[in-house]
Amino acid sequence: MDKVINCFSKRPDAVARLICFPWAGGGSIHYARWGKILTSIEVFAVKLPGREARAKEPFFQSMEQIVDEVINVLLPVLKEKPFALFGHSFGAMTSFAIADTLKRVHKLEPIHIFLSGASAPYSEMRIQAPKRSDLSDEEFLQWMTRIGGTPPEILANPDVVKLFLPSLKADLHVVENYRCDRPESPLLSCPVTCFDGKQDMPHDLQAWKDISSGDFTVQMLPGAHFYLKEAANEKVILDYITKYLEMAEIDYL
Repeated sequence: MDKVINCFSKRPDAVARLICFPWAGGGSIHYARWGKILTSIEVFAVKLPGREARAKEPFFQSMEQIVDEVINVLLPVLKEKPFALFGHSFGAMTSFAIADTLKRVHKLEPIHIFLSGASAPYSEMRIQAPKRSDLSDEEFLQWMTRIGGTPPEILANPDVVKLFLPSLKADLHVVENYRCDRPESPLLSCPVTCFDGKQDMPHDLQAWKDISSGDFTVQMLPGAHFYLKEAANEKVILDYITKYLEMAEIDYL
């Protein structure tokens, strides 16, 4: 469990667990921090190979590898209490892939799925998006500068770039090669909430409606692709998650 999950604050009496998936190239610390803020919710932040304590492990090459590892680790504890999923960008795709397999194979379903900064994987906007993992390092850094969220001094430091660029490109390779068909009927019944930055590139958020028969909500917040790193936006997101998971716990009981 500790190899794959980072949990800063164990909360055996929590009303629910929030399982968080990193953005491309990201680690677990950003979300693990949330566990110290959300006093009624236990936060599990997923650690992928090729970074943090798993830096010496080879990167995963497919979404199936991520799904298999995470589900194998989490399955024994998922029935202990209600759980929700959160993912930003690449993490949104991973959250959906996990939810899809949990429902189809194991008949388990989150009480809420929170998706941020990404089009649905089957949407035309996503399918037609250019592949970034094939860019040269120079072109890739230019793209990163445009989307924001990474301090310019980091992008200008070749030694630091060498550390994070491989994991970022590896994750983008995974998500760019992840394909699934638009559901003919809703797979899930839980509520779905999409967050996005108002100044980010457009995403087809409405396409996520098709994954569930539950309530569908879109929350647009100020900022570009990494709007969720802003303290004010993070507070909005965490207050929203707390409100809906605490309400869902009442329904679950």
